[in-house]
Amino acid sequence: MTRRHFPLFSNVFSILIFLFTVSSASAQTREDCLACHSDPDMTMEKNGKERSIHVAESVLTKSPHAKLSCVACHAGFDAENIPHKETITPVNCMTCHADAPRKHSFHPQMVRAGGKNGQADVSCKSCHGTHDVVSAKVAGSKFHVSKVNESCSTCHASVSRTFLHSAHAKAMDEGILGAPNCLTCHKNDITKNLRGQTPQERKVAQEKMCLSCHLDDPQIRANTSPSAGFIAAYEHSVHGAALLKGNEAAANCVDCHGSHEVNKGTEPTSRVHRQNIPQTCGTCHTDVAHDFAASVHGQAIARGARDAPVCTDCHGEHNILSASNPKSPVAPLNVSGQVCSPCHSSVTLTEKYGIDANRFQTFSDSYHGLAIRAGSVAAANCASCHGAHTILPSSNPVSSVHKDNLAATCGGCHPGANERFGMGKVHVTSDREEEPLLYWIETAYIILIITVVGGMAAHNTADFIKKARRKMKIRRGEITEEHTGRGLYIRMTLSERFQHGSLLVSFILLVITGFMLRYPDAWWVVSIRNLSDSVFDLRGLIHRIAAVVMVAASLYHVWYLGFTQRGRALLRDLMPRLQDLGDAKAVLKYNFGFSKIKPKFGRFSYIEKSEYWALVWGTMIMAVTGVIMWFDNTFMGLFTKLGWDIARTIHFYEAWLATLSIIVWHFYYVMFNPDTYPMNMAWLTGNLTESEMAEEHPLELEKVKKEGTMVEISTKETNDDKETT
Repeated sequence: MTRRHFPLFSNVFSILIFLFTVSSASAQTREDCLACHSDPDMTMEKNGKERSIHVAESVLTKSPHAKLSCVACHAGFDAENIPHKETITPVNCMTCHADAPRKHSFHPQMVRAGGKNGQADVSCKSCHGTHDVVSAKVAGSKFHVSKVNESCSTCHASVSRTFLHSAHAKAMDEGILGAPNCLTCHKNDITKNLRGQTPQERKVAQEKMCLSCHLDDPQIRANTSPSAGFIAAYEHSVHGAALLKGNEAAANCVDCHGSHEVNKGTEPTSRVHRQNIPQTCGTCHTDVAHDFAASVHGQAIARGARDAPVCTDCHGEHNILSASNPKSPVAPLNVSGQVCSPCHSSVTLTEKYGIDANRFQTFSDSYHGLAIRAGSVAAANCASCHGAHTILPSSNPVSSVHKDNLAATCGGCHPGANERFGMGKVHVTSDREEEPLLYWIETAYIILIITVVGGMAAHNTADFIKKARRKMKIRRGEITEEHTGRGLYIRMTLSERFQHGSLLVSFILLVITGFMLRYPDAWWVVSIRNLSDSVFDLRGLIHRIAAVVMVAASLYHVWYLGFTQRGRALLRDLMPRLQDLGDAKAVLKYNFGFSKIKPKFGRFSYIEKSEYWALVWGTMIMAVTGVIMWFDNTFMGLFTKLGWDIARTIHFYEAWLATLSIIVWHFYYVMFNPDTYPMNMAWLTGNLTESEMAEEHPLELEKVKKEGTMVEISTKETNDDKETT
């Protein structure tokens, strides 16, 4: 090394001391080196620039390296060559700090002296300094918790500015325990060895790093509002599950919340603020974001409407599930009730934005809504008609529910749908102003049901009281029961019992399966639905089979009445007569105590006749309206949607009228009538006893006795009776 390269000392005294020290002690101690480098004016020229090579002993004293000699770090010093060479090779810090890779592997250049291609991109000295190294535990040091963010900002200025406005930085300023600084995340054990990993592995590491505080640290959980369950739900979400399965495109915490700019959702600058959520989600879901932006909801958000829904209102936040998952709010069975209903049933919101508040209720009461409530995944929900993300008002020509597009929309489920499908309200109500025809049909049926069933109940109550009192008097011996013979009367032939049995079974099945659809949330319906997931499909199948059986039995009965001798006699005896009105009046007088004479009936009283002809009428009504409802595509194309709704309304109320009439009228006379309790067995055996005939059909009994058409009891029964006597 020439004289020109040797450091220029400021005074001769220092040179003499240096030469003396080198020659005598080979400059092995700190004091040896400081003999020269303690001079504040000591400089050297490098790359055309002078720089100080002064080292203050006070600085070295405070350093964690205070006990080390200079040559412990400055290797290659040769005491024989004076002055020493210009550049002394620094010792690799990892020579002593073997754990540096484990601590600093997030920034690999920091563990070696030089960066790429020998250029010092960033080194140990870049962060920790040289002679002025101070332990991070010392207050005021560069990497003390109070200074670390400021120290990092020396190189990462733009990142630091972003971080200072984050929720993490604000928490630090407020002195909240556990608030993270730069090293909390970048030195986290979970984020080690990120370089060299796949994007998916890095994303998983980031997610686990966030959870290490927000889920695993009780202290931090206590200072943050989201619950542990809410945070943990991410790993079970569609995003978390996809990420863990290897999908590097799946969103993790950083994708949604950001990294250095993390902020609470209430902050307008936050990525998860409701005004910004469409843009945040749109980063990955670009097509959906485009559709949403054009929708009525997206336009409302753009105008600043705080009530308009964004992605998370419908899909959830951390617990986002696939639409095919039955637990997802946007699953076919849930979307109407869990997603659309909360807003479109809110009186506050509907009044504020001028939309109808009954839309969900009318949908819920429609066939589609009832089918969904009953468990059908094939029935149309709100999204089926209105769309999921491109929801537009019906006044918009592009809307799927615009009048010009209804045929195509309905045709998605109803092949062959024509323009008449859209004639009539989609969300049907029985309001007098909105749909007067349905209103008057419903009103008429309600009046009819109350009048007819109420009259039946009053009639049978009086009959029950009269007969019960008579039975009590007989038991007390106050009156003597009239003695009758032991003969049996043929009330119903095998063919008639078959017709009755077919009607009985099909009617009961129709009632159960029909009301299962109309009242899907009733306790008894829920109990049946819990038996199997396919109950709804079976319900519809059984209902239609039962309807076919009832219609077939009815057609056979018509043939029986017209083409058999007994059938023609049956029809003749069932025909209404003026005498029936007189009999009804006489019964009422007798039951209410205005007359002591009990009317006598023939083969059929006004009771059986009224029930029979009501059944005929009801069967015809139910069959016609049922066929219209069954073949909806055809009949809506003929009679319009309104015509189908009329048939549905009549079918429903006629079902109630029939069901209540059977229970109040028929069940009473067959089972609860004191004269036949616990049951009239003619529907099973085909016979009535002579006492039953004498009580209910005395005129018919007299007739058959004259004609000799009684059935003799068996010989065995006669002999047993004689022995008993």
